[in-house]
Amino acid sequence: MIPFTLKNFVLHCGETLPEAQIIYQTYGNLNVDRTNAILYPTSYGAQHSDIDWLIRSDGILDPTQWFVIIPNMFGNGLSTSPSNSDRGLEIRFSHVDNVRAQQQLLQKVFQIEQLALIYGWSMGAQQAYHWGALYPDRVQRIAALCGTARTTDHNKVFLQSLRAALTADPAWTGTRFEAIPDRGFPAFARIYASWAASQAFYREGIYYKLGYSSLEDYLVRAWEAGYRQRDPHNLLAMIDTWLHCDVSDNSRYQGNYQAALNAIQAKTFVMPATTDLYFTPEDCAAEAALIPNAEYHPIPSIWGHRAGNPYQNPVDAAFIRSKIQTLLQTDL
Repeated sequence: MIPFTLKNFVLHCGETLPEAQIIYQTYGNLNVDRTNAILYPTSYGAQHSDIDWLIRSDGILDPTQWFVIIPNMFGNGLSTSPSNSDRGLEIRFSHVDNVRAQQQLLQKVFQIEQLALIYGWSMGAQQAYHWGALYPDRVQRIAALCGTARTTDHNKVFLQSLRAALTADPAWTGTRFEAIPDRGFPAFARIYASWAASQAFYREGIYYKLGYSSLEDYLVRAWEAGYRQRDPHNLLAMIDTWLHCDVSDNSRYQGNYQAALNAIQAKTFVMPATTDLYFTPEDCAAEAALIPNAEYHPIPSIWGHRAGNPYQNPVDAAFIRSKIQTLLQTDL
């Protein structure tokens, strides 16, 4: 893990952090002319070590050919977050903040002027769209897996239910948790599990094939245990970033969502899962139609949202790898 410090960093919400920090990790080697850089932002609840499984010579991103950078987004517990800041939940991070910080990292540390690809899943895809709209001349290609450039109202209901479940715990004071939310975590995890995979995933009992003895075993060990590794204040901070995601909510586009998507110049592969329940194929297809150089490539899968991060699912991983190879080989 490598830190990058930003002094007097002005956030999109108007607050100024005397010192903000992005923690990042790199894989592979940057070539002499700095043309082989791939940015791979993190997703909800994830840190770089959770998502770098796909970076290998026979994987989706090949570090023998590409220089891959994973920046941990604000709020995830490594980069500046409620858990490591004296400001707690007083400040709200946005994807504008993430992307601006990442741009400074690329320029000041690596002198990278243009990215060959931004690869993002879920909240990583949201960041990829923000990159394409805010820095259209700096991004050659975008792979947006299971994510939208603006959070839909239906998606907001899901996020608000997560927030309500966690903060219903008696340890919540209204501004912070006084103790571990031992009632909130189980509720939070079960809501997440119900949305993240499709009805067909549960109907076919895929979790048994993954080594779980029952549905309850799957919910406790695969979902609740994972989120208990995260500080609950950070989970709330990332929910708020996701809730307020809107690629046009910035001084450049001033709320003109269509103009923001129209401005993306990168060759873009929009890749939802066919059974995603909160970044639906219909929502993703509608955005693809607004991006001038976009192609729509849905992932045919019953894994729902998890199809976009298929570390347990070689079929979906092979589909994604094939599409990313095609994208990277596309002449621009």
